[in-house]
This record gives sequence, structure tokens and C-alpha cells, in this order.
Amino acid sequence: MDILNELVAWFSDPAQWTGPAGIPARLGEHVHYSLLGLLIATVVAVPIGLFTGHTGAGGFLTASLANFARALPTIGVLFLIVLAAGIGLVPVVAALVALAVPPILVNTHEGVRGVEPRLRDAALGMGMRGREVLFGLELPVATPLILIGMRTAAVQVVATATIAAYVGVGGLGRYIVDGQARQDLTMMLGGSVLVVALAVATTLLFAGLRRILVAPGLRAGAAAVR
Repeated sequence: MDILNELVAWFSDPAQWTGPAGIPARLGEHVHYSLLGLLIATVVAVPIGLFTGHTGAGGFLTASLANFARALPTIGVLFLIVLAAGIGLVPVVAALVALAVPPILVNTHEGVRGVEPRLRDAALGMGMRGREVLFGLELPVATPLILIGMRTAAVQVVATATIAAYVGVGGLGRYIVDGQARQDLTMMLGGSVLVVALAVATTLLFAGLRRILVAPGLRAGAAAVR
């Protein structure tokens, strides 16, 4: 109970809400790293997944590379990039991109490949070809699964962006790293609570996007793979 009171007192302290080390500033930094990593991963993974899913070419290689990337320890990737590129934003974002690409890539590929053949046949029978089939049929049908992959990646990125603090960059991880250095359990718990709250908010955001971007008839079909 004492630690809960200390945590409430920590959040209630006006000093925690002002300055470059305050919660708003650290939260902004954390969101910045996370959004940048997720955006780059999406730009990389979605086109590749659409291509391999639509053409069927390189599907096994894509899945194998994605699964290999999943097995990489993010903190290890971060320090390897730091050794090559130095301390700064680049190694942090690169590590987050490596973490986010696999779920987006696999879900995009599987979403397109999972479109029923009879729907493709109907589209072809209507005179649709190539890109028209991809963007007019396959992408809309695959959108629920793509969003699930993006949601998974986003939550993982938000949780893992705390590693930015280990290479001298800011973010909510500063509270955890600095709290550990000072043996300040309250600061560490405060940082952890903020990261968890941001991850929950991210999940809710994607739930809202799903309601906006996915037709009601497709939501039920995607529910089984969540």
C-alpha cells in the first residue's frame, strides 16, 4: 500500500509535468520514436506483403525472413547498430523497424493470399486485371488482417521503445533506466505504468481505426484471427 501511495504522490508532483524531463516531454519523445519506427516498417512491409501475396512469388522466402527477424533480440540489434552508426535516433528507430516489420509483413501476405479464389474469379469475370484486383478486391478484404499485424507491431514497438534510454536517447524508458540507477523504485514503476497506459491507448486507437476502415461484414471474418 505504501508503494501505491508513493506512486500517486510521484504522479501528483507538479515537477513531473514540466521541463524536458517531465512526463509530457518524455511521452512526446516516446510517441515520436514509436510512430517513426511503425511508419517506416509499414512503408517497407505492406508493399512487399501485397506483392508476394498477390503474385505468390517469394512467399516462402518472405515468411522465412520475417520469422528470422522475429527471433532477433531487439536490444542486441540496437547495440550492433550503435557500434556501426553511433549513439542517436538512427539505431533506436532501426531496431524498432526490425521489430515491427515481421508481423505487418506476414499479416499482409497472408491477408492477400487468404482471399477466396471465387472472389478473384468473379473480379476477373468483371474485367478487372492486375492492380485493379489487388487494390479493388484483395487489399480491402485483407485490411482487417493487415490492421491486426500493425496493431501487434505498434504495441510491441511502444513497449520496446524504452530501449532508447539505454543509448542516451529520451522517452519513457528514461524513468526506468534512471530509476534503476538511483535505486528509485517509484520512478521505475511510474515509467512502467506510463508505458503500459500508452500500449493500452495504442490498442484502443487501432480498435477505432478498425471500425472506421473495415466494413462490418469483414470484421466478423477477421475476429477469429485476432
